[in-house]
Amino acid sequence: MHCNYTLRSFGLPCKLLDICLVSDGLELRPKYNGILHCMKSVWHQEGLRGLYQGVTPNVWGAGASWGLYFFLYNAIKAYVKEGRQTELSASEHLVSAAEAGILTLTITNPIWVTKTRLVLQYSSDPNTKQYRGMLDALFKIYRVEGVSGLYKGYIPGLFGTSHGALQFMAYEELKRDYNKYKKFPSDAKLNPLEYITMAALSKIFAVATTYPYQVVRARLQDQHNRYDGVIDVIRRTWRNEGATGFYKGIVPNLIRVTPACCITFVVYENVSRFLLGTS
Repeated sequence: MHCNYTLRSFGLPCKLLDICLVSDGLELRPKYNGILHCMKSVWHQEGLRGLYQGVTPNVWGAGASWGLYFFLYNAIKAYVKEGRQTELSASEHLVSAAEAGILTLTITNPIWVTKTRLVLQYSSDPNTKQYRGMLDALFKIYRVEGVSGLYKGYIPGLFGTSHGALQFMAYEELKRDYNKYKKFPSDAKLNPLEYITMAALSKIFAVATTYPYQVVRARLQDQHNRYDGVIDVIRRTWRNEGATGFYKGIVPNLIRVTPACCITFVVYENVSRFLLGTS
């Protein structure tokens, strides 16, 4: 993968995706010739800590988001299905997942703002960096920008709930159709490889469908540029970069999130069955 912008984000080097999302070609950002060049440069300038910049809010955000999402999604599904003998339809899965996504986003958006701000710090001198950690970023953003600063990117994030909704709808429908094809009950337990396949396909489908919102959201949260809102981001991105500007970073995004998604779903399916005492 080649990108003439800053290439620092993956999970380990947690910056590549975020920088590719906000790199509009007009700003003086650090430049790298590829992932290896980026990692070597960051290691030389900032050491191991530089590769993990933003990892704390990323861990907290991912853990809280997945936990809340699964909890709320299953609670909403149970409420909708209460007293019914029939399975939920695709549209009901979609709506349940969207509702869970909106509630989760409302709770976790400040964490994602701090993650983006921490990742988009370029100085190699720790004494000149604007934020010194997750809590420091939270307090400074609130003190300087108020509650609105912690909820930057919330509106495109609401559109982004369609990502989770589409993913869960596709996952549920794939499982149901696969069990129907195998002539198994709709809630039959699958093996890990089957869960991994369903999760990967549903994630790829959701990412390909909804990716542009992530670009818009990240650019709104970027402290190095100023936009007047969602429409301004869309207009300037389209004018300066065309349609491809809305898909920057999609390859590292898929590489980063698909394996994590597969592991999460396999663990969730097996742990939930264990806790419920089902086989």
